[in-house]
Parts: sequence; C-alpha cells; structure tokens
Amino acid sequence: LLVSKDLGKHLLEVEDLLQKHGLLEADISAQTERVQALNAAALKFSELEGYQPCDPQIICNRVNHVQTCLEELGELAGKRRKELEDSRQLWAFFQEMEEAEAWIREKEQILAAKTCGRDLSSVLTLTNKHKSMLGELGSRRALLHQSMKRGEQILAKKRFSPGGIQEKMREVRLRWKKLEEVTGLHQQRLQEALNFFQFSAETDDLVAWLQDTYRIVSSDDFGHDDYSTQALLRKHRAVVEEVEKHRAAVLALRKQLALLAPEHRQGVDVQIRVVEVEQLYGEVAEVAVLRQQWLQDALAVYRMFSEVHACEVWVDEKEQWLERMEVPEELDEVEVVQHRFESLDQEMNSVMGRILDVNQVVQQLVDGGHPSSEEVRSCQDHLNSRWNRVVELVEQKKSQLSSVLKIQNYLLEC
Repeated sequence: LLVSKDLGKHLLEVEDLLQKHGLLEADISAQTERVQALNAAALKFSELEGYQPCDPQIICNRVNHVQTCLEELGELAGKRRKELEDSRQLWAFFQEMEEAEAWIREKEQILAAKTCGRDLSSVLTLTNKHKSMLGELGSRRALLHQSMKRGEQILAKKRFSPGGIQEKMREVRLRWKKLEEVTGLHQQRLQEALNFFQFSAETDDLVAWLQDTYRIVSSDDFGHDDYSTQALLRKHRAVVEEVEKHRAAVLALRKQLALLAPEHRQGVDVQIRVVEVEQLYGEVAEVAVLRQQWLQDALAVYRMFSEVHACEVWVDEKEQWLERMEVPEELDEVEVVQHRFESLDQEMNSVMGRILDVNQVVQQLVDGGHPSSEEVRSCQDHLNSRWNRVVELVEQKKSQLSSVLKIQNYLLEC
C-alpha cells in the first residue's frame, strides 16, 4: 500500500487516497505501540542469567530487525503522504485553472451578448453593471495570481512533468489577457455610447429651452400702458441675458460632436440636429432683438401718448381761457392781462419744448416702421393742430391788447 504509485487522477480521487492513507497511518501508529511492547518483552529474555531459552544475540537481532522494518514503514508512510499532498496540490491547481477558464468563458459569453443600450437610462444601467463586473474581475485577478504562484511552486519542486502545468498556465494567461482586452473594449464602447446619449440629451434639453424661449420672445403682448410695458421690457431683458448665456452652449455643440466616436458623430441625424439647434438659436436671438425693439417702441408710444395727453390738458385749459377772455379797455386791467401773457409765454416755451420732443419721437417711430405709425402720426397732427390754435389765439389776444394799449396811450397823450 505504501509503495503504490497511484497518486490519483483528479482532486476527489487524491482526497480519497489521502483519507485512506490517514487510516493506514493510524493503523501503523497502533502497531508501533504493540511492536515496542513486544520488543521490550523480548529483550528481557536476552538479559536472563543462568538458563537461557534462546541465544540473546538472536533475540537482539530479531528485535532490531523488527524495529528497522517499523521505521522503514514509517518513512514510507511519510514519503507517500508527501507524494499524495503534492498530488493534491497539483490537482487543486488544475481544478483552479478549470474554474478560472469556466469563469472566463462565462464572462466572454456575457460580453459577447451585451449591447451598449438604446438611450441614456439603459446605458447608465449597463455602465453600473459593467462596474460591478470590473470589481469581480479584480477579485478574480487576485485569485488567479495566487493560483499561478502555486503553479510556479509546483514547477519548482520538479516532482511532476512541467509540460502540462506550463501549457495550462500559458493557456489561462492568454484567455485572461483576451478577456481583459474585450472588457476594456466594451468599457470603451459603453463610454462612447454614454457620451453620445448625454450629448443627445443635452441637445434635446437645449432645443426644448430654445422652443420655449422662442414662444416667449415671439409674443405679441407689448403691454397696454407705460407701466405694463416697462414690466414686460424688464422681463424681456432677463430673457435676452439667458439667450446670451446659452450662446456658448450652442457654439460648443460642434466641438462636442467632434469628440464623439466616428460611428456616432458621422450619423446624418445627429449632424442635422446640430444644424437645427444652431438655426433655432439664431432665430431666437433675432426675434429677441426685434421684440426688445418693439417693446422699446411701444414704451416710447405710451410715453408719447402720456406726454401728448399732458400737453393737450394744458392746451385745453389755455384754449378755453383764451376763448373766454375778453380784452379789457381800462389801462390797469390791460396791464394785469399783459403780465399774465408774459407768464403764459414762459409756459408756452416749456410746452413747446415738450411738443418738439413728441414730434421727434413720432418721427423716429414712423421712420422705424412702427406698426402704429398712422395712429401716432394722427395723434401728432391733432396735438400740433391744437397747439397752433392756441398760438393763433395768443397772437390774436396779444394783438387786441396791443391795440387797446395804443388807444390808451394815445388818449393819455391827448
């Protein structure tokens, strides 16, 4: 049993042989105690004085022979245990290599069947799964390194033919290297897909923002008075600032597109999408400028109407006063009225400046093609007509006052 050359053909068989060998070692241990007891009893016969049933030398020789056989048996048992343990280490190594190959095959099949997703959500899910797989790969790499180290130790002992061990180690190393290459390639493809779908999502968000902004800047609400128009203008200026802030994002689209993988950036759809975004941004920026001008024009119109109203209130008041006023014939009363006309001249100079400002604003609006040009022009004409009427009345009353003064002066001279 101890000189058997059967060291097992796989790990389970070696484990079985080791178990049987353990029983044999236990039996040898039990027989060792028996042999030692028998040898001790036999040696007593070699020490007898007088009658000796057997030659003491024969007894000693026999005891030594049995002890030597027992020691040889122990050495054989130790040697076989060492051989069986070396065999177990060898077959454990091969089993670890087989398990590593099976794991590699499983991951190769998974990677071969994996896609890169159809949208950003699926790509993120696959990326997280791939990170988990990279963690498994790291753990398995450490285990494989330990197995390879044990294989090197087995080769160093030179107890077994190195051919099968070296071939298996070389084969597993090659398959592992290929697995890491495939894993790296899949990770790269996932990253490229992630970059593409992130680019698409950011582009979609930008388009949605531009479309909403276009609806805002193309509104036909320009307010209904000075206050509401000023409020709209303030809001619009904030929108214009946001439009300007998004200019960099639109300009960066082509740079981002150039960084995508060829299979993504060369697609006709994505290139058309970028052009559409650029065109839409140009339209938004253009309409925003127009709306700002329209709001400013509307504000100018409402302020002009307000100014016209204020002027017309003054004109109404003075027109009614002039029409009701009768030129006095007494000199004292004439001088009082004359003083009032001097104050009126100062007021008229002030109002005249305001009316000139109104005329200038109207001209600018008309020249700019304002949609309310006819209404503005009509308002201007009406104000100017009223103003001219007041001027005529003033001149008429002044002329009458001048005539009265001449008469009064003539009478005084007489």
